[in-house]
Amino acid sequence: MKILLPLATFAAALTAGPALAQPAAPATQVVHYADLDLSSTAGRRELDRRIGIAVREACGTASDADLHGRNLVQRCRVETRQAVAARRTAAVAGNIFASGQ
Repeated sequence: MKILLPLATFAAALTAGPALAQPAAPATQVVHYADLDLSSTAGRRELDRRIGIAVREACGTASDADLHGRNLVQRCRVETRQAVAARRTAAVAGNIFASGQ
């Protein structure tokens, strides 16, 4: 009986954990790129780095023990990247057209 009680307590702690660790809804992030030369590979790489940081900050994180929360965070990141892909493409294309390439 001494072995069953700690396991039951541990199982209860695991099932209660994910309910407490729900990731928040995505927050709005602003990515500044006016200082970047988007016609260059380095400029586009820096823009992608900034977008990645903004996506991670917007979607947050979840505990390694919270599989459901981690899945929600991962889905948020994928959906957010898809949502900003067209804007990134437009920003790069606008910069290339503006520079005459």
